[in-house]
Amino acid sequence: MFFKNLGIKFAKVFVLSAVMFLFSSSAFAAKIPDNVQNFIAKDFPKTTFRFDGLIILPDNTVYLPLFPAKILNPEKLSVKETYPAGKTLASKPDVVILNNDFVLLKVVNDPRGYKTVGRMTNPPMELRTGLLPQDLLVPKGLVIPENLKSIVGNLQIKTVNDPGIRVENSKPVISELSGTTLNTLSKIPALKNKNFYVSSPYSKNIQVFNLGAKTPEYSLKQINVPISMKSYDDKFLLVTAYEKPSVDVISLADDQIIKQIYTKSQPDEILIDKNKNIAYISSAVDSSIYTVNLETMTLSKQIKITGMCEKLTLSDDGTKLFYYDKKTRDIWAIELDNNYLLKEIGKFPNVSKIAFANNKIYVTSRTKNRLAIIDYGTIGLIAEIEICDKPVDMIVFHDRLYVLGAGDNSIQILDTTTDQLTDAIYLNTNGFSTKINQIEGTNIALITDTKASLYTVFDLGTNKVIKSIPIDIPANTIVVTERVQKIK
Repeated sequence: MFFKNLGIKFAKVFVLSAVMFLFSSSAFAAKIPDNVQNFIAKDFPKTTFRFDGLIILPDNTVYLPLFPAKILNPEKLSVKETYPAGKTLASKPDVVILNNDFVLLKVVNDPRGYKTVGRMTNPPMELRTGLLPQDLLVPKGLVIPENLKSIVGNLQIKTVNDPGIRVENSKPVISELSGTTLNTLSKIPALKNKNFYVSSPYSKNIQVFNLGAKTPEYSLKQINVPISMKSYDDKFLLVTAYEKPSVDVISLADDQIIKQIYTKSQPDEILIDKNKNIAYISSAVDSSIYTVNLETMTLSKQIKITGMCEKLTLSDDGTKLFYYDKKTRDIWAIELDNNYLLKEIGKFPNVSKIAFANNKIYVTSRTKNRLAIIDYGTIGLIAEIEICDKPVDMIVFHDRLYVLGAGDNSIQILDTTTDQLTDAIYLNTNGFSTKINQIEGTNIALITDTKASLYTVFDLGTNKVIKSIPIDIPANTIVVTERVQKIK
């Protein structure tokens, strides 16, 4: 057995004492007060209140928030004044002043086509003394009237000549979908109106594909090769990259890096708990796992751990984190809801993935082609079985464990209630599979390949390969989001 002494070994258990709370919010907090959000949402229920302060109405109308030096607290929030005068919020006037002195400035186009805000000969005191959030990403080339320049503070406004990170590509080519009864993949509900963000070990840039396209529509320029990439709320990409001590937050509505969240050393893997609006970011060099508050996009904790962590895994209920110490080959669990209790699970060689289901830990060894199954309660070895050639990734779906093998481009399926192998599916791509990415909330998974320039659409409900889609560059990670309405 490769898993050492699991049958008789007790886990080392201790409470992490080095949980450090971090305060990395910007000098001027950007969160729109709750009562202001609720007031706007009465007229515009699907308004986006972005973490940097930008307010985007459902029709893509943009308002800039202007914070007073002191926000008043009236019994009932109401509109005090508008420009033009006598308007309601529902009519979307150029300026809205609320009775707590909070101001909304609508972004409009001037006669030359530049983005600006309404010009006034004599702006009211609420405008002249207010201030924009200092981490706000405003439209490029925004022109602020001279008599309102004081509202900018230290906020940097990019010029219209700033190239940003969007790189235009040639027109997408839609490949013919032969060999399937589907005329188009858009007939699959889980894939309709989606954007595909693809990272590759052969490019620094993130490629943006339409459904079924071989050539990306455009790219998001990156300075370093991405390590990990996750989406949040279908509006943002969080990206870590080699030799970069920050997590980049890309706004998909702007195609811009809206914020950089700095850590003490290079951040590596990203996991997102969307129920708690938390991201977990590992840093092997720093022996830390950082938590990020996704509502404010700020660091909230630094969890100091044992060893150099990788293969980060979060249980479905968000109560446990698992990781592999690549230096000592130890596997650890952190009980997040139990004062960060740390449990040593055991050793396993060349761990490629950790999964958790039915209170059992599943661990694959890439070089030994083995799968170990451990009872979490007793830390006892349940079984250790031979698995597919070069297992590189796993996901759990409806009491089934899907193990992706790179050596033979196969998926082996294990019933997690009986721990018996039930099926093996071969992709026949003649490539080297890397990851199996389930599209959240659906039974569709996308399987990437770093050798063959394609990805495979797989139905987890029927265990069938739907289609392999050729693309211009081999993919490492694919993130799928709803198609985002762009801010023009």
